[in-house]
Formats: sequence, C-alpha cells, structure tokens
Amino acid sequence: MGERAIPAMRVETPAKLNLILKVVGRRADGYHELISLMVPVNLVDRVTFSRGAPGIHLTCQGIPVPENNDNLVFRAADAFFSRARRKPSISITLHKNIPVAAGLGGGSSDAAATLRALNTLSGHPLGTAALAETALTLGADVPFFLQNLPSIARGVGEQLEPVSDWPEYWYVIVTPPVSVSTAWVYNNLKLELTTPGNGYIVNPLRKDWSAIGGLLENDLERVTAARYPVIKSIKGILVEAGAEGALMSGSGPSVFGIFRSEEAARRAKRYISSRVEGRVFLAGQFKEE
Repeated sequence: MGERAIPAMRVETPAKLNLILKVVGRRADGYHELISLMVPVNLVDRVTFSRGAPGIHLTCQGIPVPENNDNLVFRAADAFFSRARRKPSISITLHKNIPVAAGLGGGSSDAAATLRALNTLSGHPLGTAALAETALTLGADVPFFLQNLPSIARGVGEQLEPVSDWPEYWYVIVTPPVSVSTAWVYNNLKLELTTPGNGYIVNPLRKDWSAIGGLLENDLERVTAARYPVIKSIKGILVEAGAEGALMSGSGPSVFGIFRSEEAARRAKRYISSRVEGRVFLAGQFKEE
C-alpha cells in the first residue's frame, strides 16, 4: 500500500432508491439508456479496510455473500490496484446488511466505497475521472455511489446531475423473500411500452420536488410484479399505512413508501411489519459524515 497508507478505515455504504426509473432506449452494445431519479438512504452495509498480507483478503459477515471474485468488493479492489498500478496488500471485512439482489444497489455501493477507500489509503493515485471510469466498469450504479447524492442519472447511469434541494423525506422499505435477476428483468422488458422523452419527468420535478409522491414511476416494475404479485400487495399496504406513494426500486423486489416525517414513517413501519413477509426497514436520506 505504500508508506503513506492509513492503517485502517471503516465506512458505511448506503442503499439507493429509484424514485423514477424510465428505460428510454437500448444501445448497440446491449446496455439500456435510462433516466432515473436516485436517492441514497441510510440503510447501510459497513466495510473495514486495513493493511494485510500481500493480495486481497475479503471476509464477509451478516447476510451470506461470496468472499472471492464473485463479490463486487473483491472485484472493485482488484480493479483499483490494477488501474493504480499498485500491488495489493489489503484486508477487507464486509458486514452485509442491505438485502442482496433486491433492487437496492448494495453491491454497487460496497464497490464504490471500496474504490474511494483504497484511493485514500493509497495516497489518491486516481483522480475523479479515473475513479468514475473504473466504477463504470464494475456496474451502472457504481458511479452514483461515488457521490452519494440525490441525483438524476442518464445514459446507463453514469451521467449524473445532483439535486441540491432534495426534501427531507423518510422511507419505509419492504424486501420480500425473493431474489430477482436484473438481467432477467431487462431481458423481459418490452421497450415499446415505455414512454418516450424525458422532459415530462424532469421539468415538473425541477419546479417542485415536493410533488414526487405523484410522479413515482418504474418501467421495470411491470416485469417483476407480473412474476411476483407480492410487489403489488406490498404497495397497497404501504399506501394503506399512509405513504404518499409507493414504488418498486430498481429491478426489485424491494418496494418503498415515501413519507414526509419520521413519525409517520415509524407508524407505518409498525403497521406494515405484522402484515408482510420479508424484511422491513425505516430509512432517511444518507448523508456523508
């Protein structure tokens, strides 16, 4: 790691919610063009980095996940050292709390945190552009987590426009006990059903972000919900509990309700917890320490 390396670092990595996710086209390389409104929330994993024996050594706790190259943390570390032209000597411990394959971006968040932490520990050999380029090679959501700010994302997710005046909403997130393949969802999406154009989304939001309850929209929901009807049921329960709106996040199956106060969200969480299967979380907006 070099003499300037910090002995250890511990970071929290947030989940994300897609309050809007529109698929507006498919590129020649097979990736989909998106426009999405993404918000980081304080449902977090925790990752600890410290100097170790030569190589990359990953230990995972909490929700079971791989401890090898099948884990985005491992791949992010490998990509960083390759890009920085450094020999790795790092020990990483991941405490996994964000549900896996749930539409919440936990793996992408862990990968972004790994890039940022290793860059700091190594004396910042990579600039902002190099970090973003490396992040995109790991996944479309990873660049978003380098910033961890409410943002409008375009392209495959790498073109980010931070939203500076995002309201202090609260969210109740329900993750039913099913796993969803993002690739399967996109492969089953009929693009002709999506709405062309982006202005009708972005322009009203720029005028009044508080109108988000009526603008929640996810093109992927129709695909996932057709296979897993529990998604529609959870949305109904969230609205019964007082949510201003409810939506599936990402490719699912997690569903969230949006609330204007922590008190209202806490009441809703109590109401919902006894009525659904799966994990139920209360979250506000994630803010860097």
